[in-house]
Amino acid sequence: MQTLSGLLTPILVLSAPLALLLVGLLPTGWANQRARFMARLNGTIAWFSCISALLSAATHSFDGTRAWTLYAIDLPGNIGAFSITAYVNNVTVIMLVLVSFVGAVVTRYSRNYLDGDSNQGRFHKWLSLTLGTILTLIISGNMLMFWLAWIANSLCLHQLLTFYRERRAAQLAAHKKFIANRISDLSHLTAIVLIGSNLHSLEYSDMFRSMAALQGPLPLALQWASLLIVLSAVLKSAQFPLHGWLIQVVEAPTPVSALLHAGIVNAGAFLIIRMSPIMSHSAIALGTLAVIGLVTLALASLVMLTQTSIKVSLAWSTTAQMGFMLMECGLGLYSLAMMHLVAHSLYKAHAFLASGSGVDAFRAPTMPGNHGNFKFWRMAIALITGGGMTVGVGSVFGITLQSQPALMATGAVVAIAMSQLLLQTVSVMNSGIFVLRGLGLSAVVCTAYFSLHALFEMALQGSVLPLQSAAGPFQNALAALIVGIFLMLLMLQKVLKYAPASLVGGLYMHLYNGLYIDVYITRLLQRIWPSPVSGSLPTPFAAEKPQGGG
Repeated sequence: MQTLSGLLTPILVLSAPLALLLVGLLPTGWANQRARFMARLNGTIAWFSCISALLSAATHSFDGTRAWTLYAIDLPGNIGAFSITAYVNNVTVIMLVLVSFVGAVVTRYSRNYLDGDSNQGRFHKWLSLTLGTILTLIISGNMLMFWLAWIANSLCLHQLLTFYRERRAAQLAAHKKFIANRISDLSHLTAIVLIGSNLHSLEYSDMFRSMAALQGPLPLALQWASLLIVLSAVLKSAQFPLHGWLIQVVEAPTPVSALLHAGIVNAGAFLIIRMSPIMSHSAIALGTLAVIGLVTLALASLVMLTQTSIKVSLAWSTTAQMGFMLMECGLGLYSLAMMHLVAHSLYKAHAFLASGSGVDAFRAPTMPGNHGNFKFWRMAIALITGGGMTVGVGSVFGITLQSQPALMATGAVVAIAMSQLLLQTVSVMNSGIFVLRGLGLSAVVCTAYFSLHALFEMALQGSVLPLQSAAGPFQNALAALIVGIFLMLLMLQKVLKYAPASLVGGLYMHLYNGLYIDVYITRLLQRIWPSPVSGSLPTPFAAEKPQGGG
């Protein structure tokens, strides 16, 4: 006999995306004629979906994995069946609550932002469909159902990105995203076929059980599938070298940028976490993912420092954060990646929706500091202090370099960040009491970092399959590389800030233009699959037309 929780959870989980999808199916003409009603309806349904997600989390109680199949049909070739299945585990619940909440906030913001626009009804129609498809993707228990929702979400988002059809820069950026996503779709589908042909099932629950019981090396077909999953994820999350479109889609309405950067672009990391049973058996795939993420975050974090537009700077920040998140997945730190995903989504949604008032913050006076007199010994002391604090707090949580080198490497990144906090404290306030305050704040940050990691690790237990070995020569080498790259980034940031303009002017210009990577990618894509936009390339962004006579 089913419990009340067993009856309520599938109803609540399914109602969250279904209500949004039904609103999105309203005709465009009808929606435009009743724009204000459509805005209110969309807002009401978005909050209804958020409440349904919260109630499903309460009834699920983070107590295991459940799947409910509404319809299934066998596929040829003994690769399994296509089914409409709701798959609920702790990862599903966290993502469902997060995305539905961000979606509800964005929908409410859109009501005022688009007020008076002649196509306001059309905007809310496609916003509802975009939210509904991403929630469908989150609850999908069948790989083919997941893939169909993956494509549908991309196509619905395309309508929002091209909402201002007269903006040629927006059209070109959306076209580049369209190409990247179609390659992602193809690689994802090929991976699903390889998985089905090997496991004879397309259900995530069956994949988890099969991989948990696997003894010995991963079959060749699944090795290729894991690499294709990596390709699909990095393209979806705008990673190097096809990252340019994410920077240029800020030409779309601000609510679309907020939804994209705070929710949809995270789908790549979500795919890796969902596929963790296979990914955890493939060191090649995870290593490839970690390196791509590391390269992306290194490039984006430097370019971000040179940008003068707030929305463009935020877009580069998202690219860097996605690189960091996928690097964490590549290290097998799925719980840390999930924590990062939640924190970044909430922060970035607020940052984009408040980007207008962000201009005032830049104009506000700053506290005087000794910015022109950089001393290397101060930075060395701050790094040693931050590193020692990270090792000390980590050991309290049972984390050591020998047992979990990857986690200690990400902890070292936190130590580098804390060292900057200490440096700022010393440069602005030379009093000893402020130095102690900086040390105390750094200790709180470090403790919170490891505490939240432990909390998310408990929350995801049973929902992801961890690495077979968290320590080894490969993990040690990758951890050392990550720490070295971040130290190099710190040095470059200091060079850009303190070195004479005559020395860094050229470097600054090249970084401002994103090292021209997207320029060449755009030209290549225009030859292979030309944009429907006629005429020469638009030039609102430095990434499209080099500056400084380049």
